[in-house]
Amino acid sequence: MSLDFENEHRLLLEGHLRLRTGERRGRLLRGHQYAEKLLLKNVWWPLFGNLDNLHPEYEVYDWNRKSQFLDVAFLPPFGRFGLECDGFQSHVKDMDRERFSYSLNRDTFLTGMGWKIIHFSFDDVQNRPEICRMLLQMVIGPSLIRKSSVNSISPLEREVTRLAWNLGKGIRPKDVMNHYNVNFRTARKWLQSLVDKGLLRPIIKNAYICYYEPVEGLSEGLF
Repeated sequence: MSLDFENEHRLLLEGHLRLRTGERRGRLLRGHQYAEKLLLKNVWWPLFGNLDNLHPEYEVYDWNRKSQFLDVAFLPPFGRFGLECDGFQSHVKDMDRERFSYSLNRDTFLTGMGWKIIHFSFDDVQNRPEICRMLLQMVIGPSLIRKSSVNSISPLEREVTRLAWNLGKGIRPKDVMNHYNVNFRTARKWLQSLVDKGLLRPIIKNAYICYYEPVEGLSEGLF
């Protein structure tokens, strides 16, 4: 596995270096060093076994159009994720108040722009990578499952999901019964199938399911 990673990592860097010029290329040469490579080797590679859709030293902009670089960006069709490997010395001990405030504001701004920024400490990446892998899987895993679910649902399930979005107040078996002229058992079965695929969530009160509501962020690809 190590040899496969080394080869894929080399190809990743060579590919990005060919495409970049100026400061973007210089930043990749200067910035992607031991810690960033270790993040990919110890955390990313054991989970995914490839380096697809990864962009080392990826340029982003803050609210003042100031250029910044993420250690690694993961840019699949279904989202934007930034991976950061933070050393204690450079990111905490030597950080003054102004830089600390800017770091928090930058991450909040990027969150507002649709990014999910994931921070790992260098110590964990090096010594406790299993914790990093668990956390990374928690953040990215649901998006992978949901994307797969959106692609695999049947036309009927797609229509029921659209109905749930259009109602805007949660969908009940009664709504499905009235819309499709089916019995309660069939309506509940359809809704439960969409729960199993991660497209709807049940809202429970007093141990009973009152209604179902769409999971946020899944409208893309359905309409």
